[in-house]
Amino acid sequence: MTRPGITVLMGGMSAEREVSLRSGEGVTQALRSLGYPVRQIIAGPDLGAIVDDLTTHRPDVVFNALHGRFGEDGSIQGVLDWMGIAYTHSGVRASATAMDKAAARVVFEAAGLPVARGGVVTVDALAAEDPLPEPYVIKPVNEGSSVGVEIIRAGSNRRASIARTWQFGTSALVEEFIPGRELTVGVMGERALTVTDITPHDAGGDGFYDYTAKYRQGGSSHVLPARIHPAAFERARELALAAHRTLGCRGASRTDFRYDDTHDADGIGRLVILETNTQPGMTETSLLPEQAAACGIAYARLCEWLVEQATCRT
Repeated sequence: MTRPGITVLMGGMSAEREVSLRSGEGVTQALRSLGYPVRQIIAGPDLGAIVDDLTTHRPDVVFNALHGRFGEDGSIQGVLDWMGIAYTHSGVRASATAMDKAAARVVFEAAGLPVARGGVVTVDALAAEDPLPEPYVIKPVNEGSSVGVEIIRAGSNRRASIARTWQFGTSALVEEFIPGRELTVGVMGERALTVTDITPHDAGGDGFYDYTAKYRQGGSSHVLPARIHPAAFERARELALAAHRTLGCRGASRTDFRYDDTHDADGIGRLVILETNTQPGMTETSLLPEQAAACGIAYARLCEWLVEQATCRT
């Protein structure tokens, strides 16, 4: 059987470039081990060079291993649709909506899915006064991997300084801080995988899963399946699949939650969706491959499955 030619697109220009390079290298080796002919494109700021490479070598499938802006926000998806080349993961609309945290909130709320209280404020308004009662969280609207996220606690004098040095546009998303645990659920197609309970190390009691905790060796520990109330476990899986469907995701996604198990309104605690990631990390120890392995799906098979789901919208 002749296997389709694959180009792994990796690198990019976002703050997550190094993670993307690691994801792309892992995917490349896994697909080659299965006999797929694989090329790599190390993406940079020159879009013309990417288009020229794809035009010259014309793969059957692009495995999109980019993270963050350009790779995850609908931009490269639009280019690949325009070129008529099938690619992995979600299309333009789902990618763009999920990457825009404010837009995703609107979509989730309209579908009746739980989100934290909050909204978008201008940086000028943030500089002037607290937009929410403390504690609250300040987030860039269009960044991934917790880049730029700040927690403002009672008695903190950091708000004005954060606003003054803000590097992520003229607006920010502010949300109430939800105490408790960080949970995540991967989705493959129409299947929610399992629930991972993430404990960041050196978090000073915040339980904040920041960029360092995500990607530094030993930055966090993962418990899967999460040891939480069985009803909360199943509810998290249901919500992850609902978020995947509501956004119109394709292939794999991963939805992150805060879980306040001290909130006892329904007896199982409060689950709040933080965000849905349409380009989950694909190193062998990343959360999605880790969950897939726990469900009996080997890393190489996960990569192959994503290739099999690839399509484009010409």
